[in-house]
Amino acid sequence: MADDGEKREKSAREHGEQHGEAAAENQALSKRQRKKLLKQQKWEGDRELRKQKRKERKQQRRVQRQNCEEEEHGDDAQSSRKRLRRDMTPSSLRLVVDCSFDSLMLLKDVRKLHKQIQRCYAENRRCVHPVQFYLTSLGGQLKQGMDEKDKGWVNWKDVTIKTEHYSKVVAKEDLVYLTSDSPNVLEELDQNKAYVIGGLVDHNHHKGITFERAKELGIDHAQLPLNSFVKMNSRKVLAVNHVFEIILAYLEKHSWQEAFFTVLPMRKGAVAVDKDGTAVQEKEEEDSGSEPDPDPPEQTEKIT
Repeated sequence: MADDGEKREKSAREHGEQHGEAAAENQALSKRQRKKLLKQQKWEGDRELRKQKRKERKQQRRVQRQNCEEEEHGDDAQSSRKRLRRDMTPSSLRLVVDCSFDSLMLLKDVRKLHKQIQRCYAENRRCVHPVQFYLTSLGGQLKQGMDEKDKGWVNWKDVTIKTEHYSKVVAKEDLVYLTSDSPNVLEELDQNKAYVIGGLVDHNHHKGITFERAKELGIDHAQLPLNSFVKMNSRKVLAVNHVFEIILAYLEKHSWQEAFFTVLPMRKGAVAVDKDGTAVQEKEEEDSGSEPDPDPPEQTEKIT
């Protein structure tokens, strides 16, 4: 019992000492410092409450914004989406992006290819006549980049994604490789064919490689009829998404010229060509007696 009493007495003494030290510290602070300390303690104590209030306000603003959008555009947007789905007529034509050139590209160029493929997917999803979209030989840097930068790609709809080479996915007799080096000019699109686009961004370091690959495999090849309708300042090597979008535009408009001028970027300086192969702009300038402006220098950076 004596030991218990001693322990209680010691505990009370220690508590008193601690209380005294706290009181001494408190007395050492000025009135302004004590007020500031109490304010800081209250601020720390209310941290979770402020966080919750911010979350609630954010949620309220989101709901209000959605309600306003639905009131203003709800009927029009919904009818537009329904009309788009109703007017959409899928094509049996197949477009294949050949991703087997991964090891030939720098990482920055692989990232450009990734963005071009994203554009192809988006355009195919909202066009009037969507094609049967294939990605083949997907792997390496490209797949790693897609996993890191675009995790949602695994949920893409209406696209066939394969790790195998396109020659293992599509019958050989159905394949046509689209390459600007081919001597064959594509006049019409065959709905039963699968047209292959080389997934390569190399700034012309591997000129003619897609043509050589097509010949090695013994498959048909052709180039778009660009020279028949368009004169360009740069080489007629287009980005993957440009070729893809031109095909989509042709399926809708049934005119190569309209398809080219709908898609081709202004930086390529595209002008229409007359039946005799003369640029329409040049002919107009000749008729007016003025000298045509000199062509700008050829671009040094080209995308396959």
